[in-house]
Amino acid sequence: MRYNSEKKIIGRLERVDFPEWELYDIQAKVDTGAYTSSLHCHHIENIEKNGKTFVRFNLLDPTHDAYNEKKFELPTYDIRDVKSSNGTIQRRFVVRTILKIFNIDYPVELSLTDRSEMKNPVLLGRRFLNKKFIVDPSKVNISKKSLSKGHK
Repeated sequence: MRYNSEKKIIGRLERVDFPEWELYDIQAKVDTGAYTSSLHCHHIENIEKNGKTFVRFNLLDPTHDAYNEKKFELPTYDIRDVKSSNGTIQRRFVVRTILKIFNIDYPVELSLTDRSEMKNPVLLGRRFLNKKFIVDPSKVNISKKSLSKGHK
């Protein structure tokens, strides 16, 4: 089987950055079983500003090393029903930002949810992975190892 040579191989876990939010080196679970990517947040609330829908939230939570108490207010890109890992349907706010991996900036849509019961604060689903990556489940943190060896 031949793969597109432009696709990068990533592991089941990768360290990612969100430069627009000044959030760096965050552990992400790569999950080909999930369609939507998600991000752990708390105090998620819907607000209206000048007739437009925004979402206000804190990234991560106080138990996470990278937590900084900063509140974000972003335009709501979408509101979707997402099936969670326990099989229940949750209505979630979706925002757009930039995710950096392999020192490359990728646009990403993230559903905001409480992932405090999960091991990893970020989940990268098929919608993000599609046409960009091949997942090797036997590997972890390939993107960081590749950069430290000077490979781009």
